[in-house]
Amino acid sequence: MTRARVLLLTAALGPLDYRVPRESEAPLGSVVVAPLGPRRLGGVVWEDESFGAPEPVGDNRLRNLYEIVAVPPIQAPLRRLIEWTSDYYLAPPGSVLRMVLPGVAFADARRPIVEYRATGEIPARMTPQRTVALEAIGERQGMVRELAVLAEVSEAVIRGLVQTGALEAVSVSADAPYPEPDPAFAPPDLSDEQTAAAAQLKAAVVAEKFETLLLDGVTGSGKTEVYMEAIAAALDAGKQALVLLPEIALTEPMLTRFAARFGCEPVGWHSGLRSAERRRAWHAIASGDARIVIGARSALFLPYARLGVIVVDEAHETSFKQEDGVHYHARDVAVMRGHFEGLPVVLASATPALESLAMVEAGRYSHIKLPARFGGATLPDLAAIDMRINPPDRGRWLAPPLVDALADRLTKGEQSLLFLNRRGFAPLTLCRTCGHRIQCPNCTAWMVEHRLVHRLACHHCGHVMPPPRLCPECKDEDSLVACGPGVERVADEVILRFPEARVAIVTSDTLWSPAKAAEFVDNVEGGLVDIIIGTQLVTKGYHFPNLTLVGVVDADLGLDGGDLRASERTFQQIAQVAGRAGRGVKPGEVLIQTRVPEAPVMAALVANDRDGFYSAEAAARKHAGAPPYGRFAALVISSEDIDIARGVAKRLGDKAPVAEGLAVYGPAPAPLAMLRGRHRFRLLLHAPRSFDLQGTIREWVGSIDWPSKARLAIDIDPYSFV
Repeated sequence: MTRARVLLLTAALGPLDYRVPRESEAPLGSVVVAPLGPRRLGGVVWEDESFGAPEPVGDNRLRNLYEIVAVPPIQAPLRRLIEWTSDYYLAPPGSVLRMVLPGVAFADARRPIVEYRATGEIPARMTPQRTVALEAIGERQGMVRELAVLAEVSEAVIRGLVQTGALEAVSVSADAPYPEPDPAFAPPDLSDEQTAAAAQLKAAVVAEKFETLLLDGVTGSGKTEVYMEAIAAALDAGKQALVLLPEIALTEPMLTRFAARFGCEPVGWHSGLRSAERRRAWHAIASGDARIVIGARSALFLPYARLGVIVVDEAHETSFKQEDGVHYHARDVAVMRGHFEGLPVVLASATPALESLAMVEAGRYSHIKLPARFGGATLPDLAAIDMRINPPDRGRWLAPPLVDALADRLTKGEQSLLFLNRRGFAPLTLCRTCGHRIQCPNCTAWMVEHRLVHRLACHHCGHVMPPPRLCPECKDEDSLVACGPGVERVADEVILRFPEARVAIVTSDTLWSPAKAAEFVDNVEGGLVDIIIGTQLVTKGYHFPNLTLVGVVDADLGLDGGDLRASERTFQQIAQVAGRAGRGVKPGEVLIQTRVPEAPVMAALVANDRDGFYSAEAAARKHAGAPPYGRFAALVISSEDIDIARGVAKRLGDKAPVAEGLAVYGPAPAPLAMLRGRHRFRLLLHAPRSFDLQGTIREWVGSIDWPSKARLAIDIDPYSFV
């Protein structure tokens, strides 16, 4: 081969032609480094006929490839997945390829990485930044850049600590082999129902053909132990297994469970890994040495050498939808990867998405049910607290029946969980004198008070600021008040009512790494926590046998905002958090604070009528032509200049396609009209399932000229409507 067509790691271009140097080979899938102007970019050798088969460049104009990287080629099934993802989600193929080839793919795995850790020595000259850095680093280690990000200081501060001897260099090998998991290490004692379910999953793995299986089991039914048997079957066949989790905070506890089953921890893949860990994991996955991989959604695109099964745990979770960059849904892409690779995909959930149940109804997914909890444990009793009849005391957020139940559990030495899906202390800070509300300077969103760290934070762009002493509008002093509850405010009330209780606040602010999650689990299992107060982070994956009470502080919160999936999400969240209660021998109780107990979703929860709820929800969606029985797509135009954004949106609106069954709404300011300093306008498309939405959008968007200062984000099958 003297020439190669290469897909580069850039969103701006399609594939380009290059010359393969003499005495070199670059077969399809080869990872290469190629010139692009003065730059060197990574890429993959691709089929000539892909991506519209551009006209080949003459041999006399070709530039030589710089390097054929010594890693296994990207196999054809993964290349087909990249093409499908690019085509379905209307994303540049180079952007999709970036998820397959992170920077660590091009680093030599045999060359050690130098990291740094604290020595315990204190520099003779301590500055405030050095103090902050050493406190933040603690016992962690990492590269200079990673430690600087961790401590929120400049790299120069970290290098200064190295020079003074406060940090020492440590050589980390990136090619050390991972231990080999043993499928027969500690097989579980399964119930008859679990055994039957496991047999069906194992048969699918042994068959080595594509199949999607919905593992639908109530909370506490032992779904993890069941799909572990499918993983054991993959290991026996010499294959790899991938388990996707919705939150990285769940990774560490899951690693421990897998170590108990297979004799060693799986390989983790998530944003919390250091560069050395990522490099080691990527190369082990590509070579096939990493036999079991547990990770966040990005683990789906890694180049597995011998993948045998994919498991999507908590498959209903909306966090599997990527909201930045390539707007893909990991659950759906996992099914497509199984299709291209010819392997089974297991979707595990106690509250499956309506989309998954519709596929079961259509006969495209197999349905495996686990209707009872394992070991004789029973589902908790659910009851609604009507906040119109039993309101909390003035300035409080917990209704008297819930307060009494908490006191009862403390007396019995049992644990309780309070769920409120709102981080921070209060969602809004306003001036009691003039009514001014403190808003993010970069977004049309209110700043959320986080009293534990004495900051106001924007949950959309990450902007933080200290709470002002004076009202920014009227300059009145001590006039700012916090409005509404967050988990921190509920925790204050609990501590005030029960000063002897040991309280743990669980949000992404406190469990920001797998290690923090593991510490939390150890504390709860060790009896060091009496009352857990948390967001959706505590609704899934945790098993605490002594937790017998769950209180939902504001069950109506998720029903606001006009989201078409609001009822489904509310049902899933409350059902999941309710499932944390009574997982051991002690019975559980769930109290749901609501102002609309007669709402269908609340009535279904209290009656434990999941099938009735889903049936009614499906009927409503069918009537409205909403997913999964219809399709949506969102086009968001943004710019730092509002006139440019508005003008582009208007031109798009003027050329909106007209077709039978297609409705185009907008353009209009997006519900979040400004995000990260950019003004946003949105057009929303609604069409039947059979409509060629992607082809229509591709032709429509290509019909106008785009100014360089405007951006377009296309979201196929959107989950967020802000």
